Amino acid sequence: MLAEYWPVLVFIVVAAGLGIVLLAIGLIVAPRRPGAEKLAPYECGFEAFEDARMKFDVRYYLIAILFVIFDLEIAFLFPWAVVFDRIGLIALVEMALFLGLLVVGFIYIWKKGALEWE
Repeated sequence: MLAEYWPVLVFIVVAAGLGIVLLAIGLIVAPRRPGAEKLAPYECGFEAFEDARMKFDVRYYLIAILFVIFDLEIAFLFPWAVVFDRIGLIALVEMALFLGLLVVGFIYIWKKGALEWE
């Protein structure tokens, strides 16, 4: 039974070896000319103006979570659409319920003002 896993082990060893070799080549061949400008902090096109430990507004995280939720919705729709002709009416109703719940959630966060940016 372990003989069946031999190609997987070879693949992992080759991939790890290739990664290590490419990193080593990059370290050996890459030019090293650090200067004052290269070593200076850089944030979004302008100089850093506050401490790195400043508090972030919770809306950043809220928008990120909302993006993940609605991105996953699309990820669930693609496989469903591929097999739509074989899964029947029950799956259509289930997907309608799924999308309906997401729409209700979207309306809720919209009404709560989570999408407003001040």
